[in-house]
Amino acid sequence: MTEQHVVTEIEGPIAHVWLNRPDKLNGITFGVLDGLLEAADRIEADPNVRAVLLEGRGSSFCAGLDFGQVMTEKKRVARYFTPNPFKGTNKFQQPLWAWRELSVPVIAVTRGHVFGGGIQLALGADFRFTTPDCQWSILEAKWGLVPDMSGTVALAELVGADLAKRLVMTGEVFSGTQAVEYGIASGVAEDPTKPALELIDQLLARSPDSVAASKRLLNETRLAKPRRAFALERKYQRAMLKSPNTAVARKAGMAKSEPEFGPRTFGR
Repeated sequence: MTEQHVVTEIEGPIAHVWLNRPDKLNGITFGVLDGLLEAADRIEADPNVRAVLLEGRGSSFCAGLDFGQVMTEKKRVARYFTPNPFKGTNKFQQPLWAWRELSVPVIAVTRGHVFGGGIQLALGADFRFTTPDCQWSILEAKWGLVPDMSGTVALAELVGADLAKRLVMTGEVFSGTQAVEYGIASGVAEDPTKPALELIDQLLARSPDSVAASKRLLNETRLAKPRRAFALERKYQRAMLKSPNTAVARKAGMAKSEPEFGPRTFGR
């Protein structure tokens, strides 16, 4: 039986997604790309999942594309490089961008290496927690390439133009501590799983519909003109006013009790 390159474990409201090639520093293969898409689809279809932890098994989060394996299948590379005319992404981009589109918050926990496609995957998450000594790099510059797995969108949102250009043009390797200073990572800890789980606890205390709608709203309004942003606010607020979980939150707030939310209804 072929070992899965991506493993998804769902425990209650939390989905734990693991890159599962520890002996290869979780280098990205066609199997990893397909597995990431399958995991995202499975989680989106499960209304009881309310948060995702994205990690790499072993000592590294992800050391980037496994050129040694991927480039042996040039016809498949050409197929994966061709964009989907409806989505606008190809099959190298969509498996990483899918976490951005997911209706629930995604938290990447990084150790070891976050290189090339690995950093672009981490940028597809909503939050990133890292160890201080974790090494980060947009490593494509080393090979005379550009980042092309969706990461440039999130990078441009998180940092200034000059820093983004420097990191992309030079392939500079920087630490987890620097990633936080640059605004690329959300937090740093010797055990980054701890702050990730603390954040999840905060998210679970809120309506899953409100959390999902907030993620979509902020993603869609980030670069929108004010008129468009205001229309989106109204659109998603109307959806929240109809959500059964909003009634739960309101009732619990009035009674000063802990809310007991039902499955997510927004985004399905």
